[in-house]
Amino acid sequence: MPFEELSKRLLEALKDIGLEEPTSIQKKAIPLILSGRNTLIVAPTGYGKTEAALIPVFEAYLRLKDKPKGTVILYVTPLRALNRDLLRRIKVLCEKLGLEVDVRHGDTDDRTRRRQALKPPKMLITTPETLQAILPGRIMRGHFKGLKWVIVDEVHELLSSKRGVQLAVALERLKAIKNGDFQLIGISATLAEPKLAAEFISGSKPMSLAITEELKNAEVIVDNPQHSDVDFEKSTELALPADAVARIKALKEYVKGNYSLVFTNTREHSEVLASRLKALAPEVKVGVHHGSLSKDVRREAEEGIREGELNALICTSSMELGIDIGRLDMIIQYMSPRQVIRFVHRIGRSGHGVGKVSRGLVITVSPEDSLEAAVIVRRMSSRLLEKSRVHELALDVLAHQIAGLTLDFKRIKADAAYEIIKRAYPYRRLTLDDFIEILNLLNSIGIVRYLNGELRSTRKTYSYYFENLSTIPDVEQYAVKNALDGGIIGVLDQEFVGERGEAGLIFIMRGQT
Repeated sequence: MPFEELSKRLLEALKDIGLEEPTSIQKKAIPLILSGRNTLIVAPTGYGKTEAALIPVFEAYLRLKDKPKGTVILYVTPLRALNRDLLRRIKVLCEKLGLEVDVRHGDTDDRTRRRQALKPPKMLITTPETLQAILPGRIMRGHFKGLKWVIVDEVHELLSSKRGVQLAVALERLKAIKNGDFQLIGISATLAEPKLAAEFISGSKPMSLAITEELKNAEVIVDNPQHSDVDFEKSTELALPADAVARIKALKEYVKGNYSLVFTNTREHSEVLASRLKALAPEVKVGVHHGSLSKDVRREAEEGIREGELNALICTSSMELGIDIGRLDMIIQYMSPRQVIRFVHRIGRSGHGVGKVSRGLVITVSPEDSLEAAVIVRRMSSRLLEKSRVHELALDVLAHQIAGLTLDFKRIKADAAYEIIKRAYPYRRLTLDDFIEILNLLNSIGIVRYLNGELRSTRKTYSYYFENLSTIPDVEQYAVKNALDGGIIGVLDQEFVGERGEAGLIFIMRGQT
């Protein structure tokens, strides 16, 4: 049993926080990680994947006779909210082990950054973009010289995005900065091709797989509510078609007396659904959660469902990832989720735990929507998941990472830069001729200096690099403030404001007009 291999100090600390028996995925992952192997952990939501990664890393840290200076554990998650949530979950355990842990992301204040620079935590939790910002920094880069473990969470979320491509190269840059290797651990929810995910984050290095073959039991209903005569009367009051009234009434019955997440496919649907549900059934307490709401509003919503103050949280993919919000009785999907893999991750949030049954419902809006939802549910039961598509040879990310390497090393041989980037999976097929062509382009516009086979930074390199840390396209946004206290509720995109932004406009945000 894996826990029997652990030191008494760690066993007692785990017992104090209620962990006494390993889950199936922990039994597989802990021995692999303790043996020093790079490991990808794949399991459904609620199986203890985070602990499967951290327990053996903490054990290995405790076994070190000479603790390295600086940060020894780097934990990367794709969302700031996941950073905060992880810190909340593991802080007590880390305190019991005498291991300092802290978070670093875009919201981190200057005082905390200065403290981390002077006294780096042994474990740093960050995002892919913040890692990009840290790498060229002389002081923080120095703190990574003793780095021994890197954990990448939610690998499935990064696999098909340019954020993932950027991170894959960042991991190779990190090895070059450290002038040595570290143990790499990936964590992923269920996906179609675990081997691809392992190759994606490990690059040229071998990676073991710890996969649970267990299918999480799920009970899913597909419901297409039909309107009645009463719904026609309500439709005028709610400014909705009678069919939509019927769906909201059905939703009310499902969430009443339960704790549920209600997923929608767009932010607009989340807002309208919450607004109309509040109007139809004020006694049902609902919150809203999506990326256009401020972090304080999102935190309040997360806390509300976690503490049982809300019956339902109406959300987009912002709640798809592993933010811990406690017990959920049911996951409701409004309209077909469009993808099997997306529905698997969403429904896995109910029945949180090994052996628990996930209860799900899809409320559909048309016969075609019902058919698509039924096919998705059937394919989920048969484990027929969509394959991920990796962005290969993304030239914008390549140019950015070349600039990053010149900041990391001030000057670097072009051949050395090529080898570092080519070790990353998305650039394994990058030819030297194509690489040189990009170097010549960057040289011609002054982003980097390329001369006699050597790369150097220029006056433009710094601004170009730091202005393009994110691969997510920039959208002009306008803050929405509470007139009473000046607090920011969320943001509106430029397109919405440009098309509809007139004095006196009434719109819905946070489920309220």
